[in-house]
Amino acid sequence: MFDKALKYSYAAQKQERHKLLRTVLILLFLYLLYNIISTFFCSVWVLQNNTMQPGLRAGDRFLVASSALPSLLAELKQTERTPFKRGNIVLIDTRREVKHNWFLIIVDNLVRFFTAQRYSMIKTDEYLYIKRLIALPGDEISMTNFVLRVRPADSSYSLTEFELSDRPYHPNIPQVPALWDDSIPFSGNMDKIVLNSGEYFVVSDDRGNSGDSRSWGPVSAQEIIGRPVFRFWPPARIGRP
Repeated sequence: MFDKALKYSYAAQKQERHKLLRTVLILLFLYLLYNIISTFFCSVWVLQNNTMQPGLRAGDRFLVASSALPSLLAELKQTERTPFKRGNIVLIDTRREVKHNWFLIIVDNLVRFFTAQRYSMIKTDEYLYIKRLIALPGDEISMTNFVLRVRPADSSYSLTEFELSDRPYHPNIPQVPALWDDSIPFSGNMDKIVLNSGEYFVVSDDRGNSGDSRSWGPVSAQEIIGRPVFRFWPPARIGRP
């Protein structure tokens, strides 16, 4: 009996190799396209916790517009214009300020690509957070009873966070013990601070029990990787978040 491989003619074997190569090239192209789209344009993300209640809830799925392209264009034009506004909901990636394990990130991208983002090698709740952006570089901010006041860098007076937002939102304001010291991040009060160049102040809508800039400090522009622009799940709450 001839070996199984020998029952194919040379032309047939060559055609099989071309099919395999074509399949590999198509998968490589789709993978590169996926990374380009998710890096520079948009991606899908799932909220893992309830720190943005009552407006957003765990399990909500969003289309996230990437900030990479607007930031790159602003850098090329050498302008100070920021793609974010006060009151925006933003996606924070804390890996941007730590040492990268590039091998793990590449493997994670492959796993997410071939599983339609259902699985990941890295726990996203350890480095990805959705928060509300309250203040921009140069702003002076303070907090009283969990409500922030912001004096924009180009203004001589301060306004509440709600007055500076394009859209209304309603944070969850907790009741805390009267004896809590103001130095505690979640006491509800915070002394005035002024943000430096490239710094942004982000907070959770659930103001009582979640980490944000009150405990981490301001985040950098590099850590803000996108802005959720459309919630497509669950159907009952579909629309702009």
